[in-house]
Amino acid sequence: MDPVPALEEPLKKVLGPATAKVMAEHLGLHTVGDLLHHYPRRYEERGQLTHLADLPLDEHATVVAQVADARLHTFASSKAPRGKGQRLEVTITDGSGQLKLVFFGNGVHKPHKELLPGTRALFAGKVSVFNRRLQLAHPAYELLRGEDASETVDTWAGALIPLYPATAKLESWKIAKAVQTVLPSAQEAVDPLPEALRAGRGLVPLPEALLKIHRPHTKADIEDARARLKWDEAFVLQVALARRRHADSQLPAVARKPKQDGLLSAFDAKLPFTLTEGQRKVSAEIFDDLATEHPMHRLLQGEVGSGKTMVALRAMLAVVDAGGQAAMLAPTEVLAQQHHRSITEMMGELAEGGMLGGAEDSTKVVLLTGSMGAAGRRQALLDLVTGEAGLVIGTHALIEDKVQFHDLGLVVVDEQHRFGVEQRDALRGKGKQPPHLLVMTATPIPRTVAMTVFGDLDTSVLDQLPAGRSPIASHVVPAADKPHFLARAWERVREEVSNGHQAYVVCPRIGDEDEDPKKSKKKPSSEDEAEKRPPLAVLEVADQLARGPLQGLEVEVLHGRMPPDDKDAVMRRFTAGETHVLVATTVIEVGVNVPNATAMVIMDADRFGVSQLHQLRGRVGRGSAAGLCLFVTEMPEASPARQRLTSVASTLDGFELSRIDLEQRREGDVLGQAQSGARTSLRMLTVIDDEEIIAEAREEATAVVAADPDLDRLPGLRTALQALLDEEREQYLDKG
Repeated sequence: MDPVPALEEPLKKVLGPATAKVMAEHLGLHTVGDLLHHYPRRYEERGQLTHLADLPLDEHATVVAQVADARLHTFASSKAPRGKGQRLEVTITDGSGQLKLVFFGNGVHKPHKELLPGTRALFAGKVSVFNRRLQLAHPAYELLRGEDASETVDTWAGALIPLYPATAKLESWKIAKAVQTVLPSAQEAVDPLPEALRAGRGLVPLPEALLKIHRPHTKADIEDARARLKWDEAFVLQVALARRRHADSQLPAVARKPKQDGLLSAFDAKLPFTLTEGQRKVSAEIFDDLATEHPMHRLLQGEVGSGKTMVALRAMLAVVDAGGQAAMLAPTEVLAQQHHRSITEMMGELAEGGMLGGAEDSTKVVLLTGSMGAAGRRQALLDLVTGEAGLVIGTHALIEDKVQFHDLGLVVVDEQHRFGVEQRDALRGKGKQPPHLLVMTATPIPRTVAMTVFGDLDTSVLDQLPAGRSPIASHVVPAADKPHFLARAWERVREEVSNGHQAYVVCPRIGDEDEDPKKSKKKPSSEDEAEKRPPLAVLEVADQLARGPLQGLEVEVLHGRMPPDDKDAVMRRFTAGETHVLVATTVIEVGVNVPNATAMVIMDADRFGVSQLHQLRGRVGRGSAAGLCLFVTEMPEASPARQRLTSVASTLDGFELSRIDLEQRREGDVLGQAQSGARTSLRMLTVIDDEEIIAEAREEATAVVAADPDLDRLPGLRTALQALLDEEREQYLDKG
């Protein structure tokens, strides 16, 4: 983690250009420090043999095993020089199972001499199946006894053999040998942890941790090293975020205090319902932030339908009351139009500022999207620069250079994960002083992830649904195993429509893409047909439904490639109840609010992620009638995709689902965004399992930064931060 000269040495100088090139291209390792932080994935014990039965098919695996049998077969071959080919079959065992190794042609001579019964070695290769038995074809191997025993013993010091994340081009033991070469440099590693913190928590020094992780003599060595290296990752990341929070707290901002009897009071007075306890509590947190002279940086998480938009709108009105403007940034045009429509409807005459019939305290609410006509766009830009419009809702069109505000006081970003940091930053740059920032996400995030990814934002959570929201029943429909279940699904849609309700059918694809002729010629095997065939498409499914099971109903389509006016017209007809069934892509995933829509059928549901399915499901059950969501899939019951769908169907708790999601996916997917541009991502730390370490590291980091914001007294920590935050990452955090 610490780039000091020895650890910054390029690998090509130390290991030679050929090995260094493979390490750079396939493993992203460039320096001695990078290699020292490429930790073993697991360890094999010399005295024990690997469980061959647990080998993953089609993956690159390394096993430690003993040769039980070796046979050389000769067969007729037109390719061999004397018309005879050779095949060496070696059977290896771990005491509980066997695995066959196969070598052909010229590749048989060396293993034929070396792999004699009783020989122990490491074998690495891609696990395949031949004649219903697992095998490794032409595996690489490294003897653990024999002529070069002394070198092997040196290389594999200790009783535990480290097995590294490897590639076909670079086996685990070659990585181990490379690590052996650079390991003396570990002594030069500068410790990023303050000495008092390290000693207080009983953590081993960094050089010792690196030595123990790569060359452990006991399992206790591995535990010591892991405990220490996890702390490094958690602490350095939390220090970066704590410095960000500290810097933000020093920035100036205009305090925005809502005036008594202004726009907000008038709006609250005309609300036809009372706010939930959660909405009141979160609003109070936001108003307190807005009243300070430093920019608010708050993350508002809430379940689908928990009323985040209402909380955000009240914050925007408070800023207008205080003489500023507020902008809401939405990820899609459909969502921007939907927000604009629902906000103007909620506000009524309060949204008619400057118009005949507008209320006394009213303001103007404008929409700004990329596809607006020139005249509408000109008027919107004029309303913003003069301050006539207090509220603006738009897509990334709001970020363009031409857009100027009179006095931007608050930026609300809807659906954080759809926006690049650069886009948020560009909008924040449009205020005379940094505006306050409220980020809304409908994908609930476990506390640990929030602390790791959004650690520079204060977090508010809305966890209760407003009164009047109905429960949603969810079921998996196994279309391949039980086709009659799918027929019943369409009957259920007809029943909902006959009861005066409406339904969504969601597909992963639009269906107007140019088919690749090469792809269409390939016939999938029946075994993996469900996975290999193209995902179901909106245009095809809508056509089949209108002519088949949903004949006689009004069926319309909605997708992202339609002209904006057409999209808007389709949404208006559906909202008005003129359309019975809307067949759509995920453009309806966020923010679309049609209380009369009670049923949703998601086709090829296994093609969507957990949070996406939860988001989509949140579009039904928004009125007084109960919601129904059906996940249609052709995946077999035992598949991970099917298990994922069962998890989503079994709970409506978004926080629980995000936890399941995190456990099923690799952490990098979740942290990819926060780790953008980082040379070192999380390697030891697992966000879900290491909750305590992350929380403690955050506390320690906050205290360290409060006492020494520039880390003048902690040069080792400063160096570690520079390694974590290359320029791109530094900018990323600056903008976050």
